Amino acid sequence: MLAGSKSLAKPLVGSPERQHEAGSDWQIVQCVQAGDVAAFDRLIVKYRERVYGVIYNMAANREDAADLTQDSFIKAFQSINRFQGQSSFFTWLYRIAVNSTLTHLRKARLRSFFSFEKIHEEDKSAEIINQLTDKKGADRELFVKELQEKLNEAMLKLSIKHRTVVTLFEIDGLSHEEIAEVMDCSVGTVRSRLHYAKQLLQAELQSYTQS
Repeated sequence: MLAGSKSLAKPLVGSPERQHEAGSDWQIVQCVQAGDVAAFDRLIVKYRERVYGVIYNMAANREDAADLTQDSFIKAFQSINRFQGQSSFFTWLYRIAVNSTLTHLRKARLRSFFSFEKIHEEDKSAEIINQLTDKKGADRELFVKELQEKLNEAMLKLSIKHRTVVTLFEIDGLSHEEIAEVMDCSVGTVRSRLHYAKQLLQAELQSYTQS
């Protein structure tokens, strides 16, 4: 802990690893607030790919995702003096990124797509496919490609907020509590949105996965 630094404003939810991460980030934030502007680069390096991934899975456009990621960090830096540890920096930054993306999607009247780009990169993403099929090898590759198209169509029937919850939970692995902080809603609302979204997706994919 930095000499004379303040502790986090309140106990944070999440695993011990998340809490340790929040404490480490808080120390960096206080350095930035004290005038060490370069320290913010450490937060950019740490979270750039994760923020980009969330935004990309909401907007489904690489250029938009890159621009919105940059914009999110600019907004976070401009507002850094208002951050007092009331939540973890991780969820505070995600809230900025999600809100910026939601605003962009509304203004542009875009429809976002659910991406399975990370299926071959992260085991947690592969679990989604494993729940839907026992196919292997070339058959599985073809199935994944076809399933992505079906999921795109199904996700279009969800509201932006429902798609956002699914993205944060299934792709980025946030807990219900963390999603509630990011989206500034109750945990009950998060659970309700996830339940509704999964019911609709299962209904849309049922005939396809059982064929």
